[in-house]
Amino acid sequence: MSSIAAGTTTGSALVSTGDTTGELVFKTNGTTTALTIDTSQNVTIAGNLTVNGNASGVISWQSVKTSNFNASAGAAYPVNTTSGAITATLPSSPSTGDSITFVDYAGTFATNNLIIDADGGKINSAVLDAAISTNREALTLTYIDSTQGWVVSGDAYVGGVPLSLQFNLEYLVVAGGGGGGASNGASAGGGGAGGYRTAANFPVLTSTNLTVTVGAGGSAGSGVSSGGKGSNSVFSSITSEGGGGGGGGSAPGGSGGSGGGGGTNGGAGGAGTSGQGNNGGTAETNGNFRAGGGGGASAVGAGSGNLGVGGAGTASSITGSSVTRAGGGGGGAYSGSQASGGAGGGGAGGWSSNNNGTSGGANTGGGAGGSRLGSGGVGGSGVVIFKYPDTRTISNPGGGLTYSTSTAGGFTVATFTAGTGNVSWS
Repeated sequence: MSSIAAGTTTGSALVSTGDTTGELVFKTNGTTTALTIDTSQNVTIAGNLTVNGNASGVISWQSVKTSNFNASAGAAYPVNTTSGAITATLPSSPSTGDSITFVDYAGTFATNNLIIDADGGKINSAVLDAAISTNREALTLTYIDSTQGWVVSGDAYVGGVPLSLQFNLEYLVVAGGGGGGASNGASAGGGGAGGYRTAANFPVLTSTNLTVTVGAGGSAGSGVSSGGKGSNSVFSSITSEGGGGGGGGSAPGGSGGSGGGGGTNGGAGGAGTSGQGNNGGTAETNGNFRAGGGGGASAVGAGSGNLGVGGAGTASSITGSSVTRAGGGGGGAYSGSQASGGAGGGGAGGWSSNNNGTSGGANTGGGAGGSRLGSGGVGGSGVVIFKYPDTRTISNPGGGLTYSTSTAGGFTVATFTAGTGNVSWS
């Protein structure tokens, strides 16, 4: 075992001195103290310490980050999110005790979050990504093991605000259906269904407000007028377009999530929105005065010589049972038989035994039926539905929304039937 005796010179630039108590002092050029190890094994360094590579318990501060980056163990990162959210990706193969620190450089984390990507690993024992969403917040993550993953260590974050954890949900967003048109003597087009959008694995951060709006159905046409367009339904960045109104007189159907049917004597069907619905039917011109049916989520409205049946909607089992929504409204018919609405809440068209068009189904986004002699129907209201892990709890900060929840099979289903406001999960 080697040793350094008191007063030993180990080179012209470095001198070590010691005494019988065991204190050890290193001097540079024989005069300036560089490092001292006292009898309690405390180490005092004069000047700055630079570490190349990893050293347990040592944090190396990095330059300010202004774009996405890969974080390394043993490093601390000031992050400037002034220009937008930034993602920091954690190491893919961490070791127990690895620590990484993040600091809000410009006080902008609340506006533009720092997203922490666990790279398939765990944060706070869950396979999740996370976000830091409080201004001037700083925190340290320490890797424990494969069970707990990375956890917040020490008291390193300002104000005690925890991480916002990310989870995935399934959504269904259906807009309000279009109103049925009126012709006052002939027949008018059926309303188009509200736009229909659905997806699974939509990422959501807890403790973050997201907008929800449930679209109302479009107004009924009266006299000789087209039906009103349905209102949009919204969830966060997802917008479903309101259904197009049915054409009144010989007017074309309105465009929307699905297009409204054209009015009697050749009115063109309205255009649907790609990925949300289909076109309305064009009315026939053969003298039978049958108007076009409104488009539905899965089919165009009938027309051009056919009875103006509304296009069919689309089925979803997001609530646990299969329900079809967003059917188009039937066109009015001067003679023959009644044009039915499309499956999924589409209203039937009015004809000689039923002058008024039938309204679309509530919370289906169904288009309304067009009239024969009376008024068109009112478009069906939309709906917004979420399915998410039952370990999460939803709330409506500030109110404004009408909704209910149910649970089954490890999931909660929240169904929003009216209003506008914010939702948040904890």
